[in-house]
Amino acid sequence: MIKSVVGAVIFIVIAGILQSTLIARLFFFFRLRIIPDIALCILVFTAYQNGMMSGQVTGFISGIFLDFLSQAPLGLNIFVRTVTGALAGLLRGNLLLDPVFLPMALCAAATLFKAFMFFLLHFLFENAVPAYSWSAPVLWLETAANALLAPFIFDFLKKFSALLEKRRS
Repeated sequence: MIKSVVGAVIFIVIAGILQSTLIARLFFFFRLRIIPDIALCILVFTAYQNGMMSGQVTGFISGIFLDFLSQAPLGLNIFVRTVTGALAGLLRGNLLLDPVFLPMALCAAATLFKAFMFFLLHFLFENAVPAYSWSAPVLWLETAANALLAPFIFDFLKKFSALLEKRRS
């Protein structure tokens, strides 16, 4: 489990750095105000492949790094990613991993769950936690972007299955 968590965290931190620098600039250049959450898709993949405990640990450790990369309050990404990783890990073995539609559905659901968690936390801590507007197109465009990128991300990560998946006993 340790090898898969460390491998996933490395991929998530790299994706977080790319999201906050290169991808943000690229999407800003095209006048889009969305940034696909590639790190969330990587978390969903590893949690789905390895189960609930790996999903929680990966979400927690990667949330620490993402909190330091973002301007969010310390603990926001830790909490949201830990719960998301746990829920994605619960699905392990329950759904057949279709190469296209299941990754799209998992990443879209994870994005909407992240937005719901931000909404709840914004309700509790109004001045500290930003929230998505459910009526604004940003949330729906980010969900669509994550869903469209998910099959490619999952296919790419399958090439590193020796590093990202724990051994089956």
